[in-house]
Amino acid sequence: MTEIIEQDISRQENVTRILDAAERLFRHYGYTKTNVADIARDLGMSPANIYRFFASKMEIHQGICGRMLAASYQMAYDISKLPLSASERLRRYVHAQYKMTLETMMDEEKVHEMVVIAIERDWHVIEKHVDRIHRLIAEVIREGIAAGEFVEQDAEMASRCFGAATVTLCHPQMVAQCLAKENRATPEELIEYAIRALKK
Repeated sequence: MTEIIEQDISRQENVTRILDAAERLFRHYGYTKTNVADIARDLGMSPANIYRFFASKMEIHQGICGRMLAASYQMAYDISKLPLSASERLRRYVHAQYKMTLETMMDEEKVHEMVVIAIERDWHVIEKHVDRIHRLIAEVIREGIAAGEFVEQDAEMASRCFGAATVTLCHPQMVAQCLAKENRATPEELIEYAIRALKK
């Protein structure tokens, strides 16, 4: 049993090392310009050793995206549990998500490329993340309804609509397109509009 546990730990350590190296190279050179041989060389491994843990570069990419989405979800979860009104928690969540999108996915062109490729492939990890966020927001809305802060409504449907209303602040491609436009609603305007809709 101890040997199996040690093997699992060793495997996870190797997986983490590969993902760390791949993310570093993707950020520096770009996803399309980096191949498995580059990742192996960076780690002092053979490409065959990389393939023991990941079947392809795409699978490595999925692993990195999964980690980024996990960090995004943890942030959302932590905010959803703050001892604040439902409105304030929703407000803080969207602001934080917008900031994360700008800092993590937009500041570096190579990271943006990696995220856009993931979105275009519509991977299940992204769909799973969206579903988890919807459930989290729905719970905050339910608490707001119970507290008399929001009107009685279907919390699941309201969560999906809230997400749709604020998606331009969380979707990397939409954020990129709207940043330079002066005829678009500001983040504050969008957030307040979406929250007011829950109160009517």
